[in-house]
Amino acid sequence: MQLTGAQMICESLLREEVDLLFGLPGGAILPFYQTLPQYPKLRHILVRHEQNAGHAADAYSRASGRVGVCVATSGPGATNLVTPLATAMMDSVPMIAITGQVPRAAIGRDAFQETDATGITLPITKHNYLVMSAGDVPRVMKEAFHIARTGRPGPVLIDFPRDVLTEKAEFQYPESVALRGYKPTLEGHGQMIKRAARLIKEARRPVILAGHGVIISGAFAELRELAEKAQIPVITTLLGISAFDEGHVLALGMPGMHGMAYNNWAIDRSDLLIAVGMRFDDRVTGRLSAFAPNARVIHIDIDPAEVGKNVRVTVPIVGDAKRVLHALAREVEQATHVDWIREINELRREHPSDKVRESSKLLPQYVIRELSEVTDGRALLVTGVGQHQMWAAQHYHFKEPNTWLTSGGLGTMGFEVPGAMGAWFARPDKAVWSIAGDGGFQMTMSELATMVEHKVNVKFAILNNNFLGMVRQLQDLFHDRSRVAVEYSGNPDFVMLAQAYGIWATRVTERAQVRKAIEDAMAVDGPALIDFRVEPEENVYPHVPAGESVAEMVEGPTLEGEAAWRR
Repeated sequence: MQLTGAQMICESLLREEVDLLFGLPGGAILPFYQTLPQYPKLRHILVRHEQNAGHAADAYSRASGRVGVCVATSGPGATNLVTPLATAMMDSVPMIAITGQVPRAAIGRDAFQETDATGITLPITKHNYLVMSAGDVPRVMKEAFHIARTGRPGPVLIDFPRDVLTEKAEFQYPESVALRGYKPTLEGHGQMIKRAARLIKEARRPVILAGHGVIISGAFAELRELAEKAQIPVITTLLGISAFDEGHVLALGMPGMHGMAYNNWAIDRSDLLIAVGMRFDDRVTGRLSAFAPNARVIHIDIDPAEVGKNVRVTVPIVGDAKRVLHALAREVEQATHVDWIREINELRREHPSDKVRESSKLLPQYVIRELSEVTDGRALLVTGVGQHQMWAAQHYHFKEPNTWLTSGGLGTMGFEVPGAMGAWFARPDKAVWSIAGDGGFQMTMSELATMVEHKVNVKFAILNNNFLGMVRQLQDLFHDRSRVAVEYSGNPDFVMLAQAYGIWATRVTERAQVRKAIEDAMAVDGPALIDFRVEPEENVYPHVPAGESVAEMVEGPTLEGEAAWRR
């Protein structure tokens, strides 16, 4: 049948089981928007900024396991998607970005709102397309979704000139995709799995490092089966948080720069690391030459480019985490590591990094711990980047899989507001909390209006210290308290701001008010906001200084520790 390019996009989206789009219209993409009323099954969420459309689509994808879709026009609309595309690329999130472009005859002539969207986004997308014929739309859409969701997932951008959207052609949607040179490996090599099982049998101090790949592949049961069968402690990276029940006896929490001290020492003393779906990021390893000096390494990852990239690997296994862990769990023998687990637990008792110290002040750690208890560790948390992100990672105890969404690799401030919105659209049955800093919140807070319009039931906890907290901490401890461009002296009254949007809000200044405020917010049918006026100069501990090994960390705010930090 003959359809316009815009109609073909809509038909293709329906065939890929898309029912939700986040976007903002403009001239070049307008033919697509004018076509949307013909497709009532495609729900469109009109955002206040294209960047927020991208972050919402990203979080929707993470929370649902489906491909998120965002839409923007040409020029500034497309360039506003750069940050969310880079965020999704770094964190392996399947996402489709649909952008408008000037008409074909105007390309390269500096037409109004023309930018080279494919050229700009080439390094920050898994793949991208400039569609120059309406007849190519079905094939391109099919390929784009296939590329985005298979192998190591990632974002794909498709740029449509305006006249391609109005041009008519025959619509035939492909049943399959055959891309020469693109055949992701899913099954782990049998001999490598047997070798890995032998290493596990020989190990006396093994540790599992579970990353985002476990969540992406849905390998929760398989990870637990392996850990329990071989009795191996499980450490979860920042993006691996919620891959393993943190109430489990083998769960240790987060490692690395702001991870638990006992985790970093466990890695340092281990004789075997089983890394699953993680890339040995510098925030995990610290100084590479000193990382896990006595450990052999089994690295399981679907992306062969990551295996051996940063850390020398003893047994490389390329494949899908769920399938590889399933096969490995069948291959390993029942085992116990009583002495090793006892040693780690002793480290945990001696160095309780996740303990909230007693204080009469309103500490941000206390707020997170109270939130964890009130929600029983079963809320879906979305954070931005900075101190609040680290405190949430350290002190919220996750009991359910895939309930932690944050920007990891790119470290994108402002993710917490549109990300929470996207997560709620994916899982409206969950209690969704956005943990925000006052800095990041103000970057993208315009989406409060979108949430009110759509009755999005997200609760906001702003850990408000009137600083760019992590930058202030680094300036204090590395730059002799030379504070430059770090203090917010003109913050708005967040309670009044929320009320201006029609949102229930309250302010908390004392410890005794925390629990009731959380309970009151959860009782509200719709968005709610709590402005927690926390201790402004509280620091995140532990901290591995730049250039040090993970075993060389500052555990807390002692005079000796702070002096050592500045050495």
